Amino acid sequence: MQSPPQLTDRIALSRNRDRAQAMASPAMFLQQDAALEVQERLALVNRTFKSPAIVTPFADIWCDVIPGAHIVADNDTLQLDEGAHDLVIHAMSLHWASDPVGQLVQSRRALCPDGFFLGSLFGGQTLTELRAVLAEAEVAISGGLSPRVAPMAEIRDLGALLQRAGFALPVADSFKRTVTYQSALHLMRDLRAMGEANALIGRNRTPLRRAVLTDAITRYDVAFRQGGRIPATFEMIFLTGWSPHASQPQPLRPGSATTRLADALGTDENPIS
Repeated sequence: MQSPPQLTDRIALSRNRDRAQAMASPAMFLQQDAALEVQERLALVNRTFKSPAIVTPFADIWCDVIPGAHIVADNDTLQLDEGAHDLVIHAMSLHWASDPVGQLVQSRRALCPDGFFLGSLFGGQTLTELRAVLAEAEVAISGGLSPRVAPMAEIRDLGALLQRAGFALPVADSFKRTVTYQSALHLMRDLRAMGEANALIGRNRTPLRRAVLTDAITRYDVAFRQGGRIPATFEMIFLTGWSPHASQPQPLRPGSATTRLADALGTDENPIS
């Protein structure tokens, strides 16, 4: 089987994350928000997890979600033993995976039968405003485009990836959070402090030209500024699924229905001629 193309420069990503952890910046609030959301969702699951694992590059933030959980980094190969866990949380890093299906498959394999998976990541509607103004400014000033923001998956695609990875009862949902900043420059600084700076293999290795940056900041102001601040959209997607087990609800066999749909709806059935 052919390996998926490598989208992420893992060395640059590690450097960005190390810098973010050293800064201990309040900009990590989105990681903290995701951790609180995960705790709330786990509280709705009627089960006590005895062997949880968490996949995250930010262990200091996620270690308190489930005290005593086994925490591993989001490397291409996850350091998780097969069938060893009844819960795996993939915490806010899947959007940087060059092979997200591979990450999901490894997470499922680490689960015992009827184990629970809960993933969180940034979705495709994240930073739509910044993407737009950077693209417009770079085309206007440089006459071309280079990757500036990581491509993030849409929720409809992520639900299909859960099925491909072999999860039962897969569900994907999302919500958007709008954060306001003094300027686009302050937003970019926050992204750097989050460890979410550009780490794409195909990125332009030279610094962003001052003219492009200035033009992007101006375009952001003109298009989006309200009440003295500019908005930035962050879409947070949550994925859930179960390791297959015979006790789980199963779909009916095709043709096994005993009642016509027309009867259930109280309408006439018109055959197709």
